[in-house]
Amino acid sequence: MIKSIKDKPRRLEIDLTGPNGNAHCLLATASKLCRRLGYDKFRTDCILEEMMLTDYEGLIYTFDREFGTLVTLWR
Repeated sequence: MIKSIKDKPRRLEIDLTGPNGNAHCLLATASKLCRRLGYDKFRTDCILEEMMLTDYEGLIYTFDREFGTLVTLWR
């Protein structure tokens, strides 16, 4: 199947040293991405809970594991 270039997903970039790199923004972004990807409530809750389970490094690790194909994180 040939798709339109307009449908090509764009990579989101987040500067972890900027205002969008704080934990609250990353959690909000994860929640939005889950919605866009069509994840159900259970899967979304599991991801967000795991992100909040440890420190900031653990949050980044989980975010990158779940959304690393869609989002580039810059440090």
